[in-house]
This record gives sequence, structure tokens and C-alpha cells, in this order.
Amino acid sequence: MKTQRRSILSLALAMASLLPLSVHAQNMVLKAHDTHPAGYPTVAAVESMGKKLDAATNGRIKVQMFPGAVLGQEKEAVEQAQLGAIQLARISLGVIGPVVPEVDVFNMPFVFRDIAHMRKVIDGAVGDDLLAKVTASPARLVGLGWMDGGSRSLYTKKPVRSPADLKGQKIRMMGNPVFVDTMNAMGGNGISMAYGEVFTSLQTGVIDGAENNPPSMFTSNHYTTGAKYYSQTNHLIIPEILVMSKVTWDKLTPADQALVKKLAREAQMEQRALWDKSVTEYSAKLKAAGVEFIELDNKPFFDATAPVRAKYGARFADLMQRIASVK
Repeated sequence: MKTQRRSILSLALAMASLLPLSVHAQNMVLKAHDTHPAGYPTVAAVESMGKKLDAATNGRIKVQMFPGAVLGQEKEAVEQAQLGAIQLARISLGVIGPVVPEVDVFNMPFVFRDIAHMRKVIDGAVGDDLLAKVTASPARLVGLGWMDGGSRSLYTKKPVRSPADLKGQKIRMMGNPVFVDTMNAMGGNGISMAYGEVFTSLQTGVIDGAENNPPSMFTSNHYTTGAKYYSQTNHLIIPEILVMSKVTWDKLTPADQALVKKLAREAQMEQRALWDKSVTEYSAKLKAAGVEFIELDNKPFFDATAPVRAKYGARFADLMQRIASVK
């Protein structure tokens, strides 16, 4: 019944949003969704894109930002975008993977050598091809651009410098079998757990550590639980995607479509600069709070996770080869 009510609500929102677009085709307000809070790099970049769009069209096309998941979580946001009730959304790849399985290649451990490699991939032919696959898929979404989701490393109560140091340690992972298997292969005990449970679980010793990027470790206060070591494994580097509703896209003129694409690419680069600044700032805050950043040789971790790439990456063999060949 809840699903039925939500579907009816989504349909009503879609019809309400389509009305002004068809009546006033020259004037559009694009509702933009993000689960991240106001001021977050992805939110700020899309807001900047909106200002440029407003200026370039003399106010004909505007963007209204809705951060902090006020329009729903990502799954609900995608459903509304598919109906045209939301026009723009920054989403993680997990909600796209079931429809466009190729994007799941980015979930493989160490599929990227480092952040610079990841950026070359998403900025180049592979990134463009995957955006095109999203657009051509039955998802009813248009792939506009990519956003940095950060590089994930370990934070633990005991220092980790090699896979052997992870033995017996319970490490929280995102609820996806590939991520749990990744931690198990790296030497730890991967525990699937909701993000909201991590703080208390670290405090009480239910888990010995977790993995994420420095901004998330700081803003979630996980560094206050005794997890004082940040081992820079960079085992997962997962970009996110900016999409537009296909319903809305089809109402744009070819010139407006080209403009949106151009500005989305600029937003991709702006978000990257904002993200790098955020990582630098929060890393400094963590160090000031007593967190030790451990640089290590991640090759032993890369070698240990080879079976995970073989198991989950078999269907992406050609794509993984293309990614590896990007210099």
C-alpha cells in the first residue's frame, strides 16, 4: 500500500511538473536533488551550474536546489526523475547498476591505480561511453557528468600497514557483497552495516574499524571513537553520476541540450576542485585531533583482492582492460 501511495504521489508530482514545461516551454525551473547537505561539493557545483544556466539563457532556465535528501533518498529521487518530477539528480552508482550493469565496474577494488587515474578515465572515452549507456538504457535518465565520491581507506583502532595487520579485525563495509568480499580478501572480517550504526558500533567495540574518506570520517565523528589510525589503502575509488530526467531532456532544444552538457562538464571540474579542498581541510582537522595518517604500499592489498576482481569483474573484462590501459 505504501508503495502504491508513493507511486501515486510520484505520478502526481510528475504531472504537476510537466504542466508548466508544456505550457511555458521557454521557461523552466529544474528541480535538482542531492542527499548531501547544503555546502557539500556536489551541491555547490550543481548550484554553480544553475547560475551559469540562468545567465546563459537570460533567466529562461533556472535550477532550484534541494539538498539534504528533502525530496527523498536516492531510490525515490531516481523514481521521481524517471517520471519528470525531479529534473536533475546527483546519485551514487548503486541505484543505476541494476539497469546499466556496466557502471558497476567502478565498484571493483583497485580498478583505478589512484585518484588521478580515475579522473582520466571518467574525463575520457570510457567515462563518455558509460554516460551514453545510461542515456541509451531503459532507465529514462540522461547521463550528464561525473562527480568525485572520494577515495576510501581504512580507519582502525590498531595501525594497519599490511594485510596481516587486518587479521581478526571487524571492519564495517557498505552493504554490497563485492565490498564485503573485498575486506575479507584484504585480510579483515568485512561487516555489512548501515552507515548510521557505525559510530555506536565503533564506540562499543562491535566493530574495530571502518573505511571511508577523510571528510566523512571527520563529519561523522568516527575519529572520536578510538579509531585513531587512517591507513591509506585507497582500495575503493568510486565516482558518482549527475543525471537529468529524460522527460525533461526531450523538452529541451538541441542548443539547450548542448548548453546543459557543457555546463555539466564544468560542474564536474568545479566539484573536483571543491572536493580536493575539502579533503585537504578535513585531513588537517583529523591530524590536529590526533589521527595518524599511514602511508603504505598498497600492492599487497591489490594482489590480495585479485580473486574479487576475477569473480565480480568477469563480465566487465573488456571494460576493465580499457580502464587499465588509460595512462
